[in-house]
Amino acid sequence: MFRLLLVVLLATGLLVAPARAAVFTHPGVLVSKAQLDAARARVNAGQQPWKGAYDSMRANALASLTRAPKPRAVVECGPSSNPNLGCSDERNDALAAYTQALLWYITRDARHAQKAIEVMDAWSAVIKDHTNHNARLQTGWAGASFARSAEIIKHTYGNWPNSARFASVLRTVYLPEISNGGGCTNGNWELIMMDAAIGIAVFLDDRPAFDKAVSIWRGRVPGYVYLTSDGSRPKAPSTCPSKDTQAEIVDYWHDQSTFVDGLAQETCRDFGHTGWGVQAMAHVAETAWHQGVNLYGEAQQRLTQAAYFHSRYQLGASVPSWLCGGSVNLGFGPTTEVLVNHYRNRLGLVMDTSQRYTESMRPAGASYFYGWETLTHAGSP
Repeated sequence: MFRLLLVVLLATGLLVAPARAAVFTHPGVLVSKAQLDAARARVNAGQQPWKGAYDSMRANALASLTRAPKPRAVVECGPSSNPNLGCSDERNDALAAYTQALLWYITRDARHAQKAIEVMDAWSAVIKDHTNHNARLQTGWAGASFARSAEIIKHTYGNWPNSARFASVLRTVYLPEISNGGGCTNGNWELIMMDAAIGIAVFLDDRPAFDKAVSIWRGRVPGYVYLTSDGSRPKAPSTCPSKDTQAEIVDYWHDQSTFVDGLAQETCRDFGHTGWGVQAMAHVAETAWHQGVNLYGEAQQRLTQAAYFHSRYQLGASVPSWLCGGSVNLGFGPTTEVLVNHYRNRLGLVMDTSQRYTESMRPAGASYFYGWETLTHAGSP
């Protein structure tokens, strides 16, 4: 009965996120204070899977207090990060800052907060630009983690003399690179860019930047995950309206011409990039949820169907001949923790396949633009 009521409320639009506040809620970039408190309490009580996820994080090199940042003025990233002039260093430093911020909150050991600050200060002192083919994507990867780290440190630790300088760098170096979206690139680019953009906007208390990121996300999501209600073929993303014929859509969707619920624009490229796209979709929705905007409600069918579609093949379902020529490149990764938490744990929807896949990937680690989501979002408030 409870689940039926939830479905009715969702269908009628009566179940919404908390009322949108005039100001932003902090901390509120991907993780809220309630989620941080829950993770801390569960780890301290030795509860699973959180204690195991915490132990995995703590054992990672990103958690080392002796780790030295490697900042540079210009980060140059070509296709597939070739050349890689600071690309891996920046991504890993951003993930290290976020890791240290989480460790600070859970342990209350100020050394971890100071290490996060050391990393962010090192980069804000020198970074001026991102260049070459992957500049926008690289900015999204690093900017997403930096925004999460900065949000936790500023609003739960506070003793950060150079926080204004870091904020200025996010505003002048990172946000301009990503704020206009990804155009006709593969969709994971734009979704990761919006993940960073909305996080930076919240950290900066910048409502216009927040609204712009939400708008681009709303225009990309229907162009990334197909539903039969879209018609005979997928929609074009709002930042790439030129993809408006059958031939152009099939080419853009990596030669896939049969469209079914949950199929993504990059499914027939590989499940790895698709997982990033779906995960970034959920990241934006989660940050928006903390700020009183229910993007989850708008994208419920797309997110849940995408998770189910890809999870079932990851779990061993036979690939039909009409899908990607009968063969898919697996590797969806630990990308479903956040969305499954929302729809299954908050709303009570039945997501057995997606939940089973999510549990099979625990504890979720850290890579590129995501980190430690079993710790922060498994069964979280």
